Amino acid sequence: MEVHELVIDMKLLERRLTLYEEKYGVLSEDFYAALMAGQLADYDAYDESRADFSRWKGIYETLGRRKDAYRKQLEGRELADLLRVQPAY
Repeated sequence: MEVHELVIDMKLLERRLTLYEEKYGVLSEDFYAALMAGQLADYDAYDESRADFSRWKGIYETLGRRKDAYRKQLEGRELADLLRVQPAY
C-alpha cells in the first residue's frame, strides 16, 4: 500500500473502533490489554459481546499493522516527497 492509502485505511479503521469504544465505554487500547490479559473471559458466554470482541480485536490489530507499515514507509524519506499536493487552479 502507498502511504496515502495507508492513511485512508487507518482513518476508516479508527472510525470503526470508535463505534465499539462508544458502545462499551472504554478505549480500544484498554479493551485490548484487558482481553489479552484474560480479564474479559466472563463475556464469552454472551454471543453479542463475543462476536463484537472478536471483531474489535481484529480491527485493533489491523490498525496496528497499518501503523507499522506507515512508519516503515516514512523511514529515510522526506515527508515533503510523500505529500499529495493538489495543484491550485
